[in-house]
Amino acid sequence: MEPEEAYPAALAAPTLCAALRITAAARPDQIAVRDAAGTLELTYSQLVTRAERLAAGLAALGLRRGDTIATMLVNRPEFHVVDIAAMLLGAVPFAVYNTSSPEQLAHLFADAGPRIVVTEPRFADRVRAAGVPTVLLVDELAALERDGFVEAEVGPRDLVTLIYTSGTTGPPKGVELDHGTVLAQINGARAALGITAGGRTVSYLPMAHLADRWISHYTAVLVNGGTVTCCASVDELLATVPEVRPTVLFTVPRLWQKLRAMLEPVLPAELTPEVGAAVRARMGLDACRWLIVGSAPTPVEVLDFFAGLGIEILEGWGLTETSGGACVNRPGAVRRGTIGQPYPGLELALADDGELLCRGDILVRGYRNDPEATAALFTADGWLRTGDIGTIDPDGYVTIVDRKKELIINAAGKNMSPANIESQLRAASALIGHAVCVGDGRPYNVALLVLDPVLAAEHEDVAGEVAAAVERANERLSRVEQIKRYAVLDADWQPSGDELTPTWKVRRRAIHAKYSSEIEALYV
Repeated sequence: MEPEEAYPAALAAPTLCAALRITAAARPDQIAVRDAAGTLELTYSQLVTRAERLAAGLAALGLRRGDTIATMLVNRPEFHVVDIAAMLLGAVPFAVYNTSSPEQLAHLFADAGPRIVVTEPRFADRVRAAGVPTVLLVDELAALERDGFVEAEVGPRDLVTLIYTSGTTGPPKGVELDHGTVLAQINGARAALGITAGGRTVSYLPMAHLADRWISHYTAVLVNGGTVTCCASVDELLATVPEVRPTVLFTVPRLWQKLRAMLEPVLPAELTPEVGAAVRARMGLDACRWLIVGSAPTPVEVLDFFAGLGIEILEGWGLTETSGGACVNRPGAVRRGTIGQPYPGLELALADDGELLCRGDILVRGYRNDPEATAALFTADGWLRTGDIGTIDPDGYVTIVDRKKELIINAAGKNMSPANIESQLRAASALIGHAVCVGDGRPYNVALLVLDPVLAAEHEDVAGEVAAAVERANERLSRVEQIKRYAVLDADWQPSGDELTPTWKVRRRAIHAKYSSEIEALYV
């Protein structure tokens, strides 16, 4: 079967195991996964062979169909080998964040019950402290490989992974994803975006988060037959993209804000097509057909800037509970400031209070070991409660207002979106790396600001620029939304830390608790 014929066959496969077999058979000599340095490259034939041999080794250690196995790894080709090996055995692989403490790991492992954890030597002590039956170091995997692999019978409703939520509003919950749901997600994204077979992408977000697992593992490797370059650190991304020249790339808003700050001072006032082409080539985006941004609102001014350079950024939206993306702007039909239209076949509706509801094949089955939370996730007639307040225009374009539980209701009873206010603050100056608006039950709004350390070190008048930025943001907000006082924190918030999720979403509860004294000082 030719590669182009294999793609529709893989999309129609009943499981991801079957999809991989179709894809790999059509592309045996093509590079499937590689590291950014090019020191390890695996063709599709090599990837499947290594996964089968590792599966035999894992089975010898007692891993069986339905068992869970965890990984705590940087983004590297071996992750794909381990995950596929477990999947072919009918086991349930899942990943944990590399920043997790022993206490956090203990909570996740108690819930998921992994028989085996595969990790890096640098993380091994934390994993062992959390208490698991077997710890394997990634360097030991090759020695574990053996003959005698026997593939399990896996069906569409068998679990393919667990994704633990980021814990922005409470303890992480294990979202259960099965083969059929993930394949429905991949088919929905293809139908919405017109994605084709093959291509190149870069894997840089943690595999414990669904975005990278969905795009660079399930979609790019198992179904699309693409080539994935693994970045062991997000810091490698900007250097890796020009070398890879990806055809599809998932990004987060903060990346574009920082790139704009870097580019604006060196670009001519008139952004001609020739200037745009040169910038796209220098950035390594000249071959990118699907440049998707999600996880948080992107300031429209940032989207406008890159549109002027001929870089079309497709804002999208989804949840772990929708097994990935659910809405996205289509190429050539972008409405900046919206998350686009729903995937074909996905129904959307608004509850009486404005909460966005979803119904379709991409919805997950529920939360592991938590029937009460699973029941609360759905309405009586099967709509998934997204927790997001939204609007839908007559053409079906969706705009997210904010998380339902995060809306600010001030002392006078006025409802406001902190995400909108924070977006205006970040858009007002690239110097503002992160902003958190506080005002629930208060007489007025205040903000905690964290500066971009690189830009702050280079700026001659940081305090003056921040004050001017807050003033500029306030001009775009209603009087009741405006920031009356603010505090610049001496901090450097990093993804997967106390304040941010791996995709740069703010952990609002944790921030309010950690910086309670700074917040109270703004109301004195």
